Amino acid sequence: MNKHLVVGAGLIGRPLAERLAARGDTVTIATRSGSTAVGATARVLEANDPAAFAHAAMDASTIFLCTNPPYTDWAAQWPPIFEAAIAAASATDARIVVMGNLYPYGAPTGAMTEHSPETTTEAKGLIRQAGWAKMHAAHEAGHVRAVEVRASDYFGPGATGTAHLGGSFFTAVLGSKTARVVGKPQLAHSWSYLPDIVTTLIAAADYTGDWGRIWHVPSSTASRTDIVGQVNAHYGTHGKVSGYPQLLLRSLGVVNPMMREVWASSYQFEMPYIIDSTETERELDVTVTPWTGALIATAESYRNKK
Repeated sequence: MNKHLVVGAGLIGRPLAERLAARGDTVTIATRSGSTAVGATARVLEANDPAAFAHAAMDASTIFLCTNPPYTDWAAQWPPIFEAAIAAASATDARIVVMGNLYPYGAPTGAMTEHSPETTTEAKGLIRQAGWAKMHAAHEAGHVRAVEVRASDYFGPGATGTAHLGGSFFTAVLGSKTARVVGKPQLAHSWSYLPDIVTTLIAAADYTGDWGRIWHVPSSTASRTDIVGQVNAHYGTHGKVSGYPQLLLRSLGVVNPMMREVWASSYQFEMPYIIDSTETERELDVTVTPWTGALIATAESYRNKK
């Protein structure tokens, strides 16, 4: 039975729901506001309400947990969401695929694999680490079947909000101005293309082997200095990139809660930050979209808005 509940209608949840529907699956997309997606049935859901979550997941074969509260709300919102998702999956027998990130690994000493130690000491990383630990414990106890798909910083056409490789970055470079970024732009960093994230989520849900594990989204690695050079070469622009001083970010965090959270996780851009997805690619038969095509498709989406 290919009937799915997608929780969250953001840059990942909505295209996920639409791709599942396009292949003929029955999809419900659930959000607090009742957001819609092409081919899916929209539903209003408070994801931290176990009874409402279970009711929404009734008859679903898979729950995709793709919601993502603002940084400043993680401590209050994520724990009850994880609890409600586990309760819903347990009550309905639905499998659960969690959209995750690399925060639990902390500051890496090399490329992060699906089995890297989780050494984070940062608050947001600890929240996500605890959420997956609780989900995995429920899986090990036989209450649910769960996996987590982890991606690096996302990019893709129309990526909005706080994306590090998003609108403000590309608009500046395409306008031959200086893109101001967090951390050291000359360092290698992995970037997960939004369509590849969706592909990996679906492949993880379709996997017939063992669950209770982590998958990594196949991603590309490039410094933002190199990315600016590639965009300039393609468009004939003269953009530049410069990192904000860490002291400035920390000072802004004193008065701005969101900037405080950005600064707290800025270590990810102060060192090479690279995801390894070799095992995921082999087991799920997923591959990364070629870098140049993904980069130019993304740049074009912002160029067309100018």
